[in-house]
Amino acid sequence: MTKLALGSHPFLLGFDQLERLVERTAKSGNDGYPPFNIEQSDRNSFRITLAVAGFSEDDLSITVEDRQLVVRGKQPAVDEARVFLHRGIASRQFQKAFVLADGVDVAGASTENGLLHIDLKRAVPETVVQTIEIKKG
Repeated sequence: MTKLALGSHPFLLGFDQLERLVERTAKSGNDGYPPFNIEQSDRNSFRITLAVAGFSEDDLSITVEDRQLVVRGKQPAVDEARVFLHRGIASRQFQKAFVLADGVDVAGASTENGLLHIDLKRAVPETVVQTIEIKKG
């Protein structure tokens, strides 16, 4: 039995990028750390919120490369003088990736009360109507 590729269907011309996008998203292998929310504040605005308690702004980085938003947290420096009797607050390094649709850009990022907020905005494209001339053969 052969696998039908998404880009090979006759009605999906030029959608081979979509197939690569789905494969890349499936391979990202995000675990559950850190927990996050994705909210839609209006039709063209979104917010990703990650729980990053224990990380400072210097420990966090946000990059966008090839339509992929990547949030990284490096492990904070360990204070050798501290002795934990119980350590229940996770502070391990992480990498969380989100694939952005075409036209969605990062509008800004901020931290508040141990949460990292990343605001996204979708550009509203102009409606273009194109008339195609039919030539007599």
